[in-house]
Amino acid sequence: MQSRNDVTKLPDLGSTRGRVSPQRTRRPLYVDMLPPCNAGCPAGENIQRWLYLIKLGRTEDAWRQLTADNPFPAVHGRVCYHPCETVCNRADLDESVSIHGVERYLGDLAIENGWTFEKPERSSGKKVLVIGAGPSGLSAACHLARLGHHVEIRDASEAPGGMMRWGIPEYRLPRDVLDAEIARLTRDLGVVITCNHPVHDLAAEIREGGFDACFIAIGAHLSKKVDIPAQDASKMVDAVDFLRTVAGGARPTIGRKVAIYGGGNTAMDAARTARRLGADEATIIYRRTRGQMPAHEDEAVAAEAEGVHINWLQTITDVGDDITVEIMELDESGRPRGTGRFEKLDADTVIMAVGQKPDTGFLHNIPGLRFEDDTLQVDPDTLMSDAPGIFAGGDAVPSERTVTVGTGHGKRAARNIDLYLTSGHLAPTAKHPVVEFGQMNLWYFRDSDSRRGQVEADVDERVAHFGEIVAGLTPDEALFEAQRCLSCGNCFECDGCLGACPEDAVIKLGTDHRYRFDYDKCTGCATCADQCPVQAIVMVPEGVELPAELAEAASAHEEITRKGL
Repeated sequence: MQSRNDVTKLPDLGSTRGRVSPQRTRRPLYVDMLPPCNAGCPAGENIQRWLYLIKLGRTEDAWRQLTADNPFPAVHGRVCYHPCETVCNRADLDESVSIHGVERYLGDLAIENGWTFEKPERSSGKKVLVIGAGPSGLSAACHLARLGHHVEIRDASEAPGGMMRWGIPEYRLPRDVLDAEIARLTRDLGVVITCNHPVHDLAAEIREGGFDACFIAIGAHLSKKVDIPAQDASKMVDAVDFLRTVAGGARPTIGRKVAIYGGGNTAMDAARTARRLGADEATIIYRRTRGQMPAHEDEAVAAEAEGVHINWLQTITDVGDDITVEIMELDESGRPRGTGRFEKLDADTVIMAVGQKPDTGFLHNIPGLRFEDDTLQVDPDTLMSDAPGIFAGGDAVPSERTVTVGTGHGKRAARNIDLYLTSGHLAPTAKHPVVEFGQMNLWYFRDSDSRRGQVEADVDERVAHFGEIVAGLTPDEALFEAQRCLSCGNCFECDGCLGACPEDAVIKLGTDHRYRFDYDKCTGCATCADQCPVQAIVMVPEGVELPAELAEAASAHEEITRKGL
């Protein structure tokens, strides 16, 4: 028989491979991937989840989801520098979601409605000592108490809050908001906070209190010193002491012209506080460039809006009737060096804001602890020191010194302290894979109006007092922002997979329970995965063990199918 080249050859059904084959070689898998906002949150919040609950109108459930990770949303909604928004995938579409604005909305709503934490269901019989009632210590105490442990906090100050109370000015964080969120720990969870109790001998404190573990969460309250010749040292003021004095209600006399030496957030707060105390001129002097300053850009912009001047590439060399500054320049490696050119500036007060460090002196008699530059060295994953049962976080360890980082350390430490007390085995959890912008199917999402901003008080008005200067979002604005969330990597029950599957292999489990696959019907064609707007379905090879992070992501989805949102 003559061969025919124009006739399609019959496929070898035993070996054909393609989108669909006689033998399924791949299968779809529902997963809960990690949105970049969640991955970027130092407090470890499940941001996508609580935004989704707001979309459904379940605001109290959203608050409970949020506070499962971060017990202080009203505080963080005001003072966090929201790195979550920097990595938000929505920014590549139009603008990032106002996550911190919605977080503040939930926090304020909870205070207004008197929402409380659920009391612990059990008692472990274990006692944990926490040194320091700042964000890290309070966070750890909250999570440990929820796990059933008895927690006692010792703090040297007259009221809890750490730098949230004594370092962040009231115009950014009203004290009634701070007090309301701290109160839940003592009232609802039974945490014992003892103030005016400096710890001088940690070993004795642990032994006499019968504690099973300890978390060290002391703040960086000691100012670093610089060697500056001063003919008139009386006009030099420490920034931490200055902010603490004002936070305590005093209004020190600082004169009409104030210079602030330093380029961090403390320097910005000190300068803005000086303006509110009546300084006509508040000038920040910093030896590097704007791009090199440790302060967050938002803080510098706000300071400048309030009339603060920032002199870049200058350093103070002498303090007398006036102050002498040397003009700096950057060398080839980007480091500042003197030029030999000097200027004179008038200043009635010089506020020194050149950095802070923790006071770890009381820890040096504990065998096995290691220190570097006055910070305690710990395992970065578990936060346990080299001394068994002693953990540390926040400003006490090498890290970025922010409220949110400290809060995240408290949560991580609590988890590992619980493991230490119960199983003795500490292990970091596997993170789900992060969903990038290019993995999303943006056809599903419409363009939105511009994001809803928070109203700020007029500049001339706000520098006249210490009242809060930024307003919160309205309920409609908070809902609008939540609806802008792309739900990256997490199913939001759009029914796309249900409608797209040609084999009816997708089973809808009911509202808030998502879907599952009927693998007896599924051919592995990947139509469901191709159309998924948020990369919540992945195709995996048959017969191959899943990587740990993908297995964890699949397990998270399965848990929701069982329990619901």
